[in-house]
Amino acid sequence: MDRGRLEAFSDGVFAVAITLLALNLTVAGPGHGPLYSQLHWPAFAGYLISFLIIGIIWVNHHVLVRSIMTVDRTLLFVNLMLLLFVVLIPFGTATMADYLPGNSWDARLAMVIYAGIFLGMSAAFGAIFEWTLHGQGRVHQPVLPEQRWAARFRFVGGAGAYVVAVVVALFSAIAAFLLISAVAVYYIFERTPTSPATPDSRDDSPLVG
Repeated sequence: MDRGRLEAFSDGVFAVAITLLALNLTVAGPGHGPLYSQLHWPAFAGYLISFLIIGIIWVNHHVLVRSIMTVDRTLLFVNLMLLLFVVLIPFGTATMADYLPGNSWDARLAMVIYAGIFLGMSAAFGAIFEWTLHGQGRVHQPVLPEQRWAARFRFVGGAGAYVVAVVVALFSAIAAFLLISAVAVYYIFERTPTSPATPDSRDDSPLVG
């Protein structure tokens, strides 16, 4: 498959997922009390954080795919795993927003699901990066063997924060949400090369692991 088709299909999935987030932003309308009382803040906060994370994933996916020279069957399926979790983000966001700001067992479970989706996304993204490290002629500028562990840590470092968020969510849904929010905000400003650049250009971009 041509690399452009892989990126175009992925872009379409990102666009659908980021659009679906807005469907959770609703109010009952006139006759249901003051407008401010109808604004469920977890829905808007979840929309903002999930929007940012999907946006960062999209940017990093573009940078990573741009470095790839050939596309094989393995890459296609690993990329599908990434998209599986991307499409789940709106579901996780809506479920989390329905149960916050409480800290019941249901609220904590909803937050475990939310954080778990990001952890799965991170693992799939890391698998794509791992694919680029092996085999000949896969990327324009392969990472040197002695630099691979440092690159792995840099590329999927955010996964550690999501693991912590899953654990924290078992005790405090709000604390886990704040941790996930902090990760999103951090990667907006963090500029780390996510992959080998193409020979004709280099680019720094935010990294979400």
